Amino acid sequence: MRPDDWHLTEDIDDFLARAGDFLRSRPSLHTMALTMTEKLRMLGTAGNGTPAAVFGWLEQAGEVRATFYRFPPAGLSVTCLTPEQADTLAAHLVSLGHSLPSVSADHHTATAFAEAWQRHTGATPTPRVRLHLHRLGTLTPPEPAPAGWGRLVGERDQEQLMRWCREFAADVGEAVTIDAASWAGTRFAEKRYMFWETPDGTPVSMAGVNPMAAGQVRVDPVYTPAHLRGRGYAGAVTAEVSRAALAAGATDVVLFTNAANPTSNALYQRIGYVPIADWATYDFTPTEPEAS
Repeated sequence: MRPDDWHLTEDIDDFLARAGDFLRSRPSLHTMALTMTEKLRMLGTAGNGTPAAVFGWLEQAGEVRATFYRFPPAGLSVTCLTPEQADTLAAHLVSLGHSLPSVSADHHTATAFAEAWQRHTGATPTPRVRLHLHRLGTLTPPEPAPAGWGRLVGERDQEQLMRWCREFAADVGEAVTIDAASWAGTRFAEKRYMFWETPDGTPVSMAGVNPMAAGQVRVDPVYTPAHLRGRGYAGAVTAEVSRAALAAGATDVVLFTNAANPTSNALYQRIGYVPIADWATYDFTPTEPEAS
């Protein structure tokens, strides 16, 4: 395998023409790339190129074997790689002058790439987070369900929705501004949301879903204010958005959980989500230049 088996482009249409079938072949495992390319289409960037973005695919014997994307200054997101494939990608990116702050992928790929990046650049990889990727099997709504029902979030709910997205982002350590002026540019804007509300009409929890891509829908985010947790609201609203996704034609419904949170992992498994992969993010600390 050679580093030049990797091909790069800044054009989303070119990328999807080459790698779209590969991404659609494993919709659950390729959820991040499918969601991101769908978002670009919704924003109307398809066909105009995306100068800030870099897309890539590994092609051997006329067949795509892996892909990646990156939106500088964010890190690299890559599909499953062997250690050899990870090494050729690292070598190719270094030869083109790329610098990376991080990598996110399934655990084995992220680890292999982090080690390769360290070999080629001297940068020190540090684990940031471990996640579990789950796919919905048989939906089993919580029983008994908490009092209330799910309802779609509408325009009149926008202030509360943005407030809860801010609180969710703070909980998971995302540095993002979420207000009326910035909302359209955040990763939260393109989703559809549902509130779980109590019989008196008070919203107590929310869940969002990404637009369907290749029959795949990802649940994200799920949030309940701290003082309302432990009452079954998160499970109920997640089951409701999952049911709605299936009713809309989704063939794969997935979500990520923090591996360090046994409560949320157990919750989603009780309603039918099955772990299918471990995920990891590594941050890279560049080598300090030697003092002259």
